[in-house]
Formats: sequence, C-alpha cells, structure tokens
Amino acid sequence: MPKVVLQEIWEQQLRAQVKDLGRGWSVQKDRDKVRLKFRPKDQKGQTYTLESPKFTWEKSKAGDIYTRIRNIYYLVKKDQYSLKQADEITGGIAPKLIEQLDWESAKDNFKNQKINHGDTIKPTTWETKYESVLTDAVNLLIRGKVSNPEDLIDKCIEKWEPGSRTRQIRSQNLNQFLIHCVTREKFPPAWLLTTKLKDHIGKKPKGKKVIKACDISDQQIINLVNSFPDSELGNMWADAVRLVAEYGLRPVEIHYLSVKKDRKTGEEYFYCSYEKRSGGGSTEARELHPLPLVDDQGEVQHWNLLARWKAKDIKLPDLEKDPNAFKQYLKRNNFWKSLKAELAANDEHLRPYSFRNSYSLRGHLRNIDAGSMAEAMGHTLECHLREYPWASKKTTKSAFNKAMEKVAA
Repeated sequence: MPKVVLQEIWEQQLRAQVKDLGRGWSVQKDRDKVRLKFRPKDQKGQTYTLESPKFTWEKSKAGDIYTRIRNIYYLVKKDQYSLKQADEITGGIAPKLIEQLDWESAKDNFKNQKINHGDTIKPTTWETKYESVLTDAVNLLIRGKVSNPEDLIDKCIEKWEPGSRTRQIRSQNLNQFLIHCVTREKFPPAWLLTTKLKDHIGKKPKGKKVIKACDISDQQIINLVNSFPDSELGNMWADAVRLVAEYGLRPVEIHYLSVKKDRKTGEEYFYCSYEKRSGGGSTEARELHPLPLVDDQGEVQHWNLLARWKAKDIKLPDLEKDPNAFKQYLKRNNFWKSLKAELAANDEHLRPYSFRNSYSLRGHLRNIDAGSMAEAMGHTLECHLREYPWASKKTTKSAFNKAMEKVAA
C-alpha cells in the first residue's frame, strides 16, 4: 500500500498559489529544497531547484518562496528566460540578457544627466573623457562580446598600459555609467562592479622608467615667449603663455577671466569663473594672484597683464573650440621642441601644465604656504600636496625653521 504523505495547510496554499500563476506551473518539496516545474503546452518542460539557502521548504519561508516564484514566472512569461536564468536574474546573480537591455538609450540618458544635472560637466569634457569609452562599451554589449561588468571594464582598457592615467579615467567613467544604469535605468544589480577598480587599472611594470611631470624655470618661460613671431597670431599665443605662467592657470581658464574690484580696498584683480568636478577633486571659481617671473639677472618681468586686459589690448586664441590648440601650437615651436627634448633626456615630461607647475614652485620658493597656494590654484590642499610634492617638503622645512628661530630668540 503506497505511503500517504499528509500536507500541511501552508503547503497546500503554496501549491495552489503557484498553480494559479498559469497553466503548467507547479511546485513541490525536494528534500528540504524547493523544486519548481513548468510544463507549457506542446513544449518541452523544465524543472529547477531553487539554489539559494533562503528558500528552504518550511512554513516560515512560504511567503518568500512564492514571491521568488512569482518573479521567475513574470520573467519566463515576458522574456522567455529559462527557469534557471530567471532565478539568477531575480536574485541579482546574473545580468539580464544583454540584447534585452537598451544600452544606447541608457548612454544618452547618462550623458544628459552628466551635462545638465548634479555636478555637471561641460560638453567638451563629455567628448574627451566619456564618449570614447562608452561607445566602445555599448558596442561590446550590443554585440554580445561581454556578459558581466568586470569583463566589460577589462575589454575597454586593455589597449592602454597598466597603471596609466588613461586606464584610470576610462575605468572610472565606465563604472559611473554602470552605476547609472542600475540606479536610474533599473538594470539588474548584477551590472554593478563587484571588484575594485584598482585591480582592473593595475600597476606600471617594475623597472619601467617613470616619466615625471616637470616645472620649467622663469628664464625658460621668458625665452619661450620671446621666441614667438611678432605677428597677430604670435602675440596672441605669447599673451596666453604669459597669463598661464604668471597666474598659474590651466590653459582652458584663459577664457573664464574677468576683472573684479575688492569692496574694501578698491583694488582690482583677475577673477576666474571656471568650475569643474572630477574624480581628483573640484575646481571652484576664484580670485587670481599674480607671481611675476624673474629672469636670471634678477629682473622682474612687468607684463602689465591686468592693465592691458582692461584696455582691451589682449587678444587670445580660442581654446574652447579646440582644447588641444595650446598643445598643438607649442608643438610646432622650435624652442619648445628643443626644451622638450632636453627635459625628456632626464625623464621629465614637458607639457602646457608645466607652466602651472612652475607657478606652484615659484610660490613655495617665495615662502607662500601650501594652503594659500592651493586656494590660488583652485584645488584642495590634499590635491595640491599630492600633485606638487615640493609643496609639503618646502612648507614643512619652512615651518620648522621658523620654530627654531623662535626658540633661539
């Protein structure tokens, strides 16, 4: 005589609820686990055991079991997933099938979010920092070349050297996109990166030469300015270099200058309205402070930039149309090329930002504290000490020297 297994009321109710979901659906006990069956008409049936330890066959779990099965049912019915796929997606173990996620629309929405909302970026920043990596990523996803965020990031940065700045920027911006997809586009949580970005970025190979960013001397900057041709274009670029060198500007900031007046003293000064947000910190609009250059004979260079600006005697090249124009113009200058080669022989990298480096060093050599220099240059003290190592060394030495002078007195 067959053994009669008595069902508890909760078991009867659970089976009835699953059966009511749709034709061919049923659930049964498999030892202490939950076995789900789907037998569609005129199709091969499926059987699947819920693997998560959260779904053991017991009364206290009945509500959770039904909720999970109901979610599986909707995914199978709507998107034609297998029971296993639907369970993994519902549990956040695996992403949705890539072809069923609208990556192109997500990219467009992310662009709108970055440019128009929150800590906004400029359209030029999108084009130079985001567009390339996200286009690569979306192409890989649409073509089904990757199926998880870890492989996606690796594929999008593999062409660049481990530990490089480009790898860092591309991986950070792609990770921002994936977070947006999950939080704003409601993509499955499995598209959130589970590894650390640094593990993808990697480190530069040991023993490889490190090319250092460099500063250049006041005399070298003066010689560069004097090397420009005496023409309308040459004079425009000469004034551009004078501004970034004397005020420690980023090249793009020359288009964000205006003149303001101190309410208390009546003194006029340059004001820079440029602002940006990035992974390395933020740039706030700020008052600018000149640090005039001094040549090798000790003669101060009086370029009279503020007075000439007010007199509309300064015309500048348009860097907003082409952010690389500064670099490209210098690249064609013979003095710049010679100086670049000379510094490269010492593993130093000459670039337009070298004028900014020189401004920082000039300030510290004139005993201006690191906090004041950071504020003048428009970044945090933390960023200043990280990017300009002489800032911390010089300030520390100066502080201890002053302390010893007080003791001696």
